[in-house]
Amino acid sequence: MYETNYSEVSEFIFLGLSNSRPMQHFLLVFATVFYTTIVLGNLLVMLTVTSDLHLHSPMYFLLANLSFIDLCLSTLTVPKMISDLSSGHKTISFHGCVIQIFILHVLGGSEMVLLIAMALDRYVAICKPLHYLTVMSTRMCILLVSGAWSIGLVHSVVQLVFVIHLPFCGPNEIDSFYCDLPWFIKLSCIDTYNLEFMVTANSGFISMGTFFLLIISYIFILVTVWKQSSSGLSKALSTLSAHITVVVLFFGPCIFVYVWPFPTVPVDKFLAILDFLITPILNPAIYTLRNKDMMSAMRRLSNQLLKLRKSL
Repeated sequence: MYETNYSEVSEFIFLGLSNSRPMQHFLLVFATVFYTTIVLGNLLVMLTVTSDLHLHSPMYFLLANLSFIDLCLSTLTVPKMISDLSSGHKTISFHGCVIQIFILHVLGGSEMVLLIAMALDRYVAICKPLHYLTVMSTRMCILLVSGAWSIGLVHSVVQLVFVIHLPFCGPNEIDSFYCDLPWFIKLSCIDTYNLEFMVTANSGFISMGTFFLLIISYIFILVTVWKQSSSGLSKALSTLSAHITVVVLFFGPCIFVYVWPFPTVPVDKFLAILDFLITPILNPAIYTLRNKDMMSAMRRLSNQLLKLRKSL
């Protein structure tokens, strides 16, 4: 599509979140503590759901997959950020940047679809409880998760197929701590207006569309419950509040980065911290600390591990 000898940039330099050394030290400690918590929390959720037969249900199956995606999203960017903050060497190769963008959009697209699947699960559980096991069968759950990963893959490929051959001849500085399409495209040597519009149409509108679809579905569930029994509204609202919190925190930064008309505003890279460091912690916390079945399963798992340790 473009002349390959026009590209001279072999690596990109991250400007990071701050040039202040005290701020960088704070961010290093902050990122390290939160990433450790993310790894432990999401691994605990996946291990608990996998090992406890009482949790072999559609809701927890989808939750375990959400924890896996969140763990992958954080691992994609945060360890690199921690390494950059500690060493001061904030560079990434051209191919490394492209790979990071590809995986980021696979995971992001997959999580969007997975959140829709979780909303569907809650709708059937709350509004059609007698048909729950029939609708949310094992086959349906596998199809939903497979569909989420397939759509995420297609979404990412469609994004990259138009930008992978863009020519880069400098500058090569990315005003963030990770690679993503808005900054990547702007560093190209050619006019990228059409490509920027394509990215906005693909990622921005999909993010907004999915977000509003989820919010509307939650409102529909609450209205349905209210019509059936006003006493059950508070219970349904309590159940859905966790989902709504996750949706708002996940989609907020996505919508800002891809739709905000002033992408040079530096606040977008700080909002990205929500997706990579805050939301992946809140997911296991929200879905476990408020869930009696998960708490009981974790206690059983800890007792089993203690017994195993004593026997060894």
